[in-house]
Amino acid sequence: MATRTRRSQRRTEALSRERIVEAAVELLDTAGESGLTFRALTERLATGPGAVYWHVANKGELLGAATDAVVAAALAAEPAESARSGGSAESAASAGSAEPAESAAPAGSAASAGSADSPQDGIRAVALGLFDAIEEHPWLATQLATQLSRSLWETVAPRIFESIGRRIRALDVPESNWFAATSALTHYILGAAGQNAANAASARTLGPDVDRARFLDAASTAWEELDPDDYPFTRAVADQLRGHDDREQFLAGIDLILAGITALPRPGEEARTPPAT
Repeated sequence: MATRTRRSQRRTEALSRERIVEAAVELLDTAGESGLTFRALTERLATGPGAVYWHVANKGELLGAATDAVVAAALAAEPAESARSGGSAESAASAGSAEPAESAAPAGSAASAGSADSPQDGIRAVALGLFDAIEEHPWLATQLATQLSRSLWETVAPRIFESIGRRIRALDVPESNWFAATSALTHYILGAAGQNAANAASARTLGPDVDRARFLDAASTAWEELDPDDYPFTRAVADQLRGHDDREQFLAGIDLILAGITALPRPGEEARTPPAT
């Protein structure tokens, strides 16, 4: 009897919560949320349901743990070179993020504007890490939206907010603007990354023969043919739609928001002219 108990304990220890979450992420990536069942999970892990329930109570907890694990990995990765240089010609895929730069120079200084350790570079790296994680894991955008709207006290929301907020603080932003500035960046990053992932998912449903360049060219041509009286602006930027790079456009949005944040007046100061990025 004691031998059987020891064997049961060894099986439980071998099947860690981390391994269960890893298998859940794999199932979510291949089969989506509907494919993540405890039956499928136990089959993948070659174990019984009792061993899984020992670590995870239900599917909701499992989804939360999977979301948190992917986000934590995205925020812990080393910053990509493209985050420092402002992007690359590659389509939306590759990333990095960095740990907070607590002692960065004030906004507007040489170190703040362009060094590899600047808060701006850290924010770009965090943004790219989340951008790529959401693209790599098609289920992640929905789970993030769910957690941010229903479970702000869980780990994911504070983890993202802390990662961005520390860098906002390092930019010497007035404390009264910390929440607004961090919220603006968080909403932009998750919204734009989620839309990019939705576009990629939609393109996959069109079949392997659909070429992105041809798709954008067709859309651009359609914009150019809109009524000039009703759509003068849309017609004017139609050619930019044709040749845009999703990753570079995403980072350009980050830089626009950062320019506004660093221009915020400090107590006793007038509004600054946004620095060049």
